[in-house]
Amino acid sequence: MEKRVIFVLGPTAVGKTKYAIEIARALGGEIVSADSMQLYKFMDIGSAKPTAEEQSLCRHHLVDMIDPREAFSVSKFQKLAKAAIYDIEKRGLVPVVSGGTGLYVNSLIYDMDFSSPPGDEKKRRELYSLAEEKGCEYLHKLLEEKDSDAAARIHPHNIKKVVRAIEAAESGAKIPSFEQSFVKTKDYDAVIIGLERDRSELYERIDKRVNILIDAGLEDEVRGLIDMGLTEDDISMKGIGYKEIIAYFRGNYSLDEAVRLVKQNTRHLAKRQMTWFKRYEDIKWFNISAYENDESCIEVIINWLKKL
Repeated sequence: MEKRVIFVLGPTAVGKTKYAIEIARALGGEIVSADSMQLYKFMDIGSAKPTAEEQSLCRHHLVDMIDPREAFSVSKFQKLAKAAIYDIEKRGLVPVVSGGTGLYVNSLIYDMDFSSPPGDEKKRRELYSLAEEKGCEYLHKLLEEKDSDAAARIHPHNIKKVVRAIEAAESGAKIPSFEQSFVKTKDYDAVIIGLERDRSELYERIDKRVNILIDAGLEDEVRGLIDMGLTEDDISMKGIGYKEIIAYFRGNYSLDEAVRLVKQNTRHLAKRQMTWFKRYEDIKWFNISAYENDESCIEVIINWLKKL
């Protein structure tokens, strides 16, 4: 397979941005971000978005392009990211996908179809009405009777997914499980690099980065987003760093407690990301802590890639 897409994955604060830039520059490539927060406009600090200087070193796609008031989904990401990948390939360059949002990465590594069944609009409205009248638990019970496997995977409060699954079951189809969707894409050869650090070093980097974000003006950034009309109910504002600062503004706790929670929640996120990426069978892991410095590790990775 001639077409090759390089994936640079790992937990938050491990150093993906720097590594992806150096890899892209060495191989003649451009970066496609697979980060669910960095694609939003006006959310530069809390998302730890690549700086203007970093973006000047290598072209980045899917960064700073979506209004945080807009609804966004993994299916939209997949469409935009694949378009960017094909554009990069068409110009004879190497796509380098970098990010830590597992579902976004899966949508590019595997053949995942996010299209909804055609459905009956009248029936769909009836199902939503049932949820309003009798509650989401009642609707989930209907799904359980029609497709118990789907019901076990979908939370009762996720009404949109429950409705979609009922529609699929009634049409004779079933929503595939995540595992059933794990069929490698044939669009390109995915070369997957995993970055990790010793836990103590990673957690120290997380704490340091959170302090930097606070000093850089995260509070003002969140105030600006609230002034735009955004609230804690918007998906974009549920990201770590934003939700805690909003709760601080609401008087739920002090700024010191908000900062502590941001650090704690970021560490929990890093742990979940590692668990997610460890499931990839053909990922090549590099423990940065085992090298003298970043430059030494980057050199090893680039040499490994050039031999493939």
